[in-house]
Amino acid sequence: MITRQQALDFAHEWVAAWNSHNLERVLSHYTDDFEMSSPFIVAMGIDPSGTLKGKNNVRDYWSKAMEKYPDLSFGLIEVLSCVNTVIIYYTSIAGKKAAEFFVFNEEGKVYKAMGHYD
Repeated sequence: MITRQQALDFAHEWVAAWNSHNLERVLSHYTDDFEMSSPFIVAMGIDPSGTLKGKNNVRDYWSKAMEKYPDLSFGLIEVLSCVNTVIIYYTSIAGKKAAEFFVFNEEGKVYKAMGHYD
């Protein structure tokens, strides 16, 4: 079970990792076989399903995204949590609002994530 403090700590570290533009720091939060879904996967022509499986596939996608958006900066708005999930509500690229849904395994690593954007 994820405590409120663990959810807050994860959210602050996740935002800081993205804002550092250090891809390996970002990826450290995820299992090797995690699954990521996002409409940006489709928009960037990566995969028409909008879903990628495996850290290496997501690494390639996020690397391209960081190149495309070199001034990327996230701003934390709110953190919501449940038993083994966290939702981070934040400002994203160009000030767009976003919510990221994370599912955690027993070791506290994310094995499934879904990005939602306005």
